[in-house]
Amino acid sequence: MQALERDDWKCVQCGERRRLEIDHIEPVRDRPDLAYSLANLQTLCGRCHASKTRQEVGWKPLPPERQEWRDLLRDMQHKPQQKRG
Repeated sequence: MQALERDDWKCVQCGERRRLEIDHIEPVRDRPDLAYSLANLQTLCGRCHASKTRQEVGWKPLPPERQEWRDLLRDMQHKPQQKRG
């Protein structure tokens, strides 16, 4: 809660205010001593958090068109079209 309040309830990377997650700036596997340090926490949206994690584990970032496709699918799942009729 302290990290969310400090970061004004938005992603520190892109400013998104939905799907917020708390991220360890220095991964716990590398710095377990900082696991509960507020200075080592930041608020990220799900997209930015996933991107950061991919880079940390050595995967290449998704190409922009692939990321756009994933975002579109995620948005469609969260906002299904209303039945007309």
